[in-house]
Amino acid sequence: MKIFSAAQIKAWDAYTMEHEPVASADLMERAARRCAAWMMSHTESDRHICIFCGPGNNGGDGLAIARLLAAQQRKVSVYLAGTDAHRSPDNSLNLSQLQQEKQETIYINSEKDFPPIPEGSIIVDALYGYGLNRRLEGMTAALVEHLNASGNTIIAVDMPSGLFADQSSSGNAVIKATYTLSFQVMKLAFLLPENAPFTGSIHIIDIGLDSRFYENTHTDLEIVTPQLIHSFYKPRQKFSHKGSYGNAALIGGSYGMMGAMVLGAGACLRSGAGKLTCYIPACGYTILQSSVPEAMCVAGNGEQHLATLQLETRYDAIAAGPGMGQRPGSLAVLKHILDASPERSIIDADGLNLLASRPDWYNSLPANTILTPHPKEFERLFGPSPDQFSRLQLALEKAKQFNIYIVIKGNYSFIATPAGKGYFNPTGNPGMATAGSGDVLTGILLGLYAQSGETEKVVLTGVYLHGLAGDKAAAVQTEEAMISGDIINYLPQAFAAIKKA
Repeated sequence: MKIFSAAQIKAWDAYTMEHEPVASADLMERAARRCAAWMMSHTESDRHICIFCGPGNNGGDGLAIARLLAAQQRKVSVYLAGTDAHRSPDNSLNLSQLQQEKQETIYINSEKDFPPIPEGSIIVDALYGYGLNRRLEGMTAALVEHLNASGNTIIAVDMPSGLFADQSSSGNAVIKATYTLSFQVMKLAFLLPENAPFTGSIHIIDIGLDSRFYENTHTDLEIVTPQLIHSFYKPRQKFSHKGSYGNAALIGGSYGMMGAMVLGAGACLRSGAGKLTCYIPACGYTILQSSVPEAMCVAGNGEQHLATLQLETRYDAIAAGPGMGQRPGSLAVLKHILDASPERSIIDADGLNLLASRPDWYNSLPANTILTPHPKEFERLFGPSPDQFSRLQLALEKAKQFNIYIVIKGNYSFIATPAGKGYFNPTGNPGMATAGSGDVLTGILLGLYAQSGETEKVVLTGVYLHGLAGDKAAAVQTEEAMISGDIINYLPQAFAAIKKA
């Protein structure tokens, strides 16, 4: 699913009006009808609806919604922020139509005009939509704070007022919506954790914009879909053997941290790798052999941590970092891996922290290396960012600069590619915020990477599968009770789901 900028959404509206063809006011009416229908089916009929309308087309949407709800005998109060002199043509048209229906409209010209909001009322925010590009100030900012302070349910039309569609809204006065009824597609702002307090439950309303624009317009950002992942799936061949599915190496572990290797190894094998060899310190040999008997083990020099590394063969894919620790010997192990220049490599956990200590090694990363940092690890690697928008741009910049893939883990995990394309992953849940979840992801990616050198498909599929297995686990175990091992246990169900998508 493509993510359009505010400018692209405006162009999409214009394209629809030109090619359908449809008048601007008729397109607004279409959007208003679908929003009003949603409100009729999702709110109690006896609740008072207070609709706050700005001077632009978002306010026009609100005025049309007010007329449609009033026609259904809903109790509606309409408040107009700003003067008639600044209204858009479609806003003025809808105001006229509403007044013809004898609906009272109340002007708000200063803070003394702010109405008391009856308890139990529903507030509809139609002050400003996706086109906002400057902070709300003065009376409008104060009005936003007034509505937020009421404690009532707030339904935002298209965007919570004050929220920018595709830039940081840090420091802005923003409506804290209970529900957001957004038009046609998800907005970038909705996918970022810093905006979660403002968006509430998001519902995408299809207003029938011309599909040809969507199909033919390039975007640098997309949301991964089940259909996309299904298109990557390749069923196993009847006469294949373990050598058909790759030879993987997982490197890591230290005293007290062998669980990370156990989880990574289990996930790798559950993801279809034909063969897995784990390089571990001596202290972990019995643990790993007994926990994951399907994996081969090589105990390196060092009792409690890997001090040296000598790879026994050339592997189809290598992953390093889970539970490795950050001893000087661990740094030497990472350097050995980079010097070996594996064609398919993954660096996670302590491997990322070790790499962050040597930024002069970044240019030595093999092409298409996959880095899987959480936000703090990303900051150690590439420096702090003032907000999530900036972090995403930095990830895209660094992925292109070093010809690597970067997965920033979290809700809507972000995948930055060397081509400058960014993907948001929609699967996963808060139950996956538990120790070992990242090690499971590393194992999944390793298992898939051993089978295929199509890095982008591997990364998108692996992150999606990881989240989907987590969703399957949470449905049974609950988000509160699930642990990382549950994600591995539900990988079979996740694979089954993508086969059928």
